[in-house]
Amino acid sequence: MPITSLQNQTIADLLKLDRKKDRDASGLFVVEGPHLVKEAIDAGLCKTVFAVLDPGYPGIETVLVSDAVMDKIAATFTPQGILAVVRRPAPRPAGNRILLLDQIQDPGNMGALLRSALAFGFDTVVCDGCVDAFNQKTLRATQGAIFRLNLSDVPIPSFLSENADVTVYGTDPHGGIPLDDLRLVSGRIAVLLGNEGNGVRPALLARTVENIQIETAAVESLNVAVAGAIVMHRLRAKS
Repeated sequence: MPITSLQNQTIADLLKLDRKKDRDASGLFVVEGPHLVKEAIDAGLCKTVFAVLDPGYPGIETVLVSDAVMDKIAATFTPQGILAVVRRPAPRPAGNRILLLDQIQDPGNMGALLRSALAFGFDTVVCDGCVDAFNQKTLRATQGAIFRLNLSDVPIPSFLSENADVTVYGTDPHGGIPLDDLRLVSGRIAVLLGNEGNGVRPALLARTVENIQIETAAVESLNVAVAGAIVMHRLRAKS
């Protein structure tokens, strides 16, 4: 029988994951919709599925709930009838292509950057002072990329101190060299992107080997997610 009571303890425990502190403490988060649930299952990270109708995932714990309960536990206005509690991907050593994010605050930008990082071979993402990567808006924007990335929330200076062989390329719309003129060094590299309104903090720009400017016409600068995708794509092509 499906759960019909909002006071059910299983439902109460699930709702706690709406809070960042509970997500951090438990190492769990929630994804919604059949696409993200299937991505979580394929990544081996799905703990429990909650659904109005049995989706038929063998070997996955499935809890059936009423429509009213699904309306309560879903974050979207039009629930798709399925969500899942998912384990965070285990941290692993940083790879050779790294994205450093300095205080990115918009969930849509964060999600788009994570998706672009995966698309262009940047497997490690360091999020320093950024919006939570595991909130619902960010998760939807990643389209499942978050399950295949190595995420870290350590301060960028600490990360660079522990990975001294990484060459950092910054982004500066006013003082960088044109992207077309960039000469890429061999070895491990990182791209540094900054806050939507303030850009990269000056103290971090001082740690870069080169700062990149994307030349534009008619507009002064690009959205950080767009700029990040362009830079990562071009650096992939140069490597």
